[in-house]
Amino acid sequence: MLLIDVSHTSHTRARTGVQRVVRSLLQAMTRLEAAEAVTFDPYRRCWRVLESWERTILDHPKPAAGRSARWPWHARWRGRITRILGGSASQLPSATRGIIVPEIFSPRVATALPNLFNAGAPRVALFHDAIALRLPEHTPRKTVARFPAYLQELLAFDGIAAVSTDSQAALLDYWRWLEVRATPPVIALPLGLDPVDTAPLQRTSTASTSSNAPTVLCVGSIEGRKNHAALFDACETLWSDGLNFTLHVIGMPRPETARDALERLRALQACGRPLRFDGAVDDDALAAAYATCDFTVYPSLMEGFGLPVLESLQRGRPCLCSSQGALGESARGGGCVALDKVDAESLAAALRRLIQEPAERARLAAEARERTFRTWDVYARELLAWMDTLRRTPDR
Repeated sequence: MLLIDVSHTSHTRARTGVQRVVRSLLQAMTRLEAAEAVTFDPYRRCWRVLESWERTILDHPKPAAGRSARWPWHARWRGRITRILGGSASQLPSATRGIIVPEIFSPRVATALPNLFNAGAPRVALFHDAIALRLPEHTPRKTVARFPAYLQELLAFDGIAAVSTDSQAALLDYWRWLEVRATPPVIALPLGLDPVDTAPLQRTSTASTSSNAPTVLCVGSIEGRKNHAALFDACETLWSDGLNFTLHVIGMPRPETARDALERLRALQACGRPLRFDGAVDDDALAAAYATCDFTVYPSLMEGFGLPVLESLQRGRPCLCSSQGALGESARGGGCVALDKVDAESLAAALRRLIQEPAERARLAAEARERTFRTWDVYARELLAWMDTLRRTPDR
């Protein structure tokens, strides 16, 4: 049996990058192996398999206003009562195949991990990024304060699967800086993509060559490092110059670092600019947005992987993004306009070109359709094959 920790994802409706990775990975592993989702119950104070209400959240997420984990009162009280009555012992299937922790786990989960590890199976964590250390000014303070401890807690695993070469290097560089001598092996294993029906998206050939006002789509949570403020300034420059296009923004705001971007967004809407903001949306609305856009822009300063870039290309939609780090890794292969800088001036110049040159959009769309992308089933098989090579290391 393979155990997969979903302690946070099974208690939030959010569909940000990490939550989407967790859900897709679990589904893929379940198709390939006998896999069980588990959670740490802080009220029962033990690890357990999911209850029906948690499986509903996991399997049927809805658009959410926040990413925090929430426990209903009935679950809190039942957990406490069970613990008081002596029913708090962990009851898990035997993890003979291994243990995977794909989330950025909390201090509370970190404290409980040794009890999960007692199963004696190979234990692997996914590592998403070190942005909290590399861009602390664009990261919530609590995350920045927590992150060094999290990076040291990763040393307790038998192996780390980083989601990109850039993330792999960031983790290893940090451990070298700490002068840690005994580290688990770290591989770069780029994430998979969920399958999509590309038939409705074949309008690319007409949309991307149309002389009508194009629609530019931006998908990603609204937070400081996503750089929406620079995108809005770039678009305002183009609108002031008389360019006719619509900017469609989808993403859940992160209050700690989203204020400047949200204020700019509201100011542009108040001025009557063609800027549509939908916030967090469900899968159907997201698919419709991709189907009706001409190209996408992802102005983020830094990512661990850059899922929206590849999802745009998977749908035959060209993407404008950074050429640096993990985003550059995702952009390589065609279909992208990759920028050395993603400031307002550079974004405006690249947007102007794509808006005014439908033939260029068509060329990039053709490149995107020629690319192949790793599926989640392929990712899961590669991860399992690597886990088979790991040796269970003594507790550090």
